[in-house]
Amino acid sequence: MDRILAQCIKELAQFRRDRLGAALVFLLPLMTMLIFGFAIRLEIKDVPLAVRDFDNSPLSRAYIEQVFATNQFKPVAATTTDGIDLLDRGIAQAIVVIPPDFSRQLKKGKTNALQVLIDGTDVNNARVIQNSLRATTQFFLEKQGFQTQRPDVFAHTRIWFNPGRKESLFIVPGVYAVILFSYPGLIVAMAVVREKEQGTLVQVKASGISAWEFLLGKALAYVLIAIGEAVLLMGLGGLLFDLWPVANPWPLLVGTGLFLMVSVVYGLVVGVYSKQALVAVQSVMNTGLLMSTWLSGFIYPVENIPWPLSLVANVVAARYYIELTRDAFVVGVGWLRIGHVIPILFLLTIGMFMLSWWRIRQI
Repeated sequence: MDRILAQCIKELAQFRRDRLGAALVFLLPLMTMLIFGFAIRLEIKDVPLAVRDFDNSPLSRAYIEQVFATNQFKPVAATTTDGIDLLDRGIAQAIVVIPPDFSRQLKKGKTNALQVLIDGTDVNNARVIQNSLRATTQFFLEKQGFQTQRPDVFAHTRIWFNPGRKESLFIVPGVYAVILFSYPGLIVAMAVVREKEQGTLVQVKASGISAWEFLLGKALAYVLIAIGEAVLLMGLGGLLFDLWPVANPWPLLVGTGLFLMVSVVYGLVVGVYSKQALVAVQSVMNTGLLMSTWLSGFIYPVENIPWPLSLVANVVAARYYIELTRDAFVVGVGWLRIGHVIPILFLLTIGMFMLSWWRIRQI
């Protein structure tokens, strides 16, 4: 234990003198959180929409007002008769064409079709636009009294956990996982590679310290640094996005400690298998950052990941930590919901530590 603590103190002293390492730990994660937290928006707004009103009646104008009253669309003036050129040039994402006999046919109780042209380049946005225009049209017809028959079953919908539909409640807890997996792993990997490049790793082994003592001492030091990074990150996230734990904080505390251990040990694995600092940086960015962003459920559900990438998602630690943070900051159920996360993070820590220990014995 004395040798482990001595190795930990040495690592902390080296880190204190390393200004680049301090910038990686504190400045880059904060910049990443600001960019991700404010830039990523999954709910589209201000969709450019052009309307061609060939009816030009009070009813058609009321319908147009209803469409733009949703605050999801912004008007774009059509430059031609049909407005198709707006879709071709990307100026508008949708065009609504109101036929000349729109109001007359409605008043007669006859079916009268509106034409809606949607840019399908982005499939998800196209689906959202389509559903929004359908719902708006249905509401307008009911409001004007053209559809008085009510369904036998009427659903009263209520959004649970996030009634205000704040996107930060979905994005920011995921950002915590991405940042706290990537940057602690990065600085640990660079520290191990630096030992190999400078030849100090041979001196450490000659001092009589065992491989597991060396790894544990280095891991302990960087776990302490990562804890400081997590506290700073979540504190700033609370101030900027009003995101605070909503229930028992113990699952978050225990899970964060384990997740930081996974991140640090992941950095050890990359470091002991890399021969150059550039290789270590690229390995962390191309594996840790990409997998924690795209294979963790950060933006898209894990269930939508196709096979065989879905198998890789099972060993992505950020996937389980995102479940934990979204429960801690949004849902608030606690151990009942995320009880499986702790043992999985523990197993990932042990597995990657054994990989690094087995490799460093061969160096």
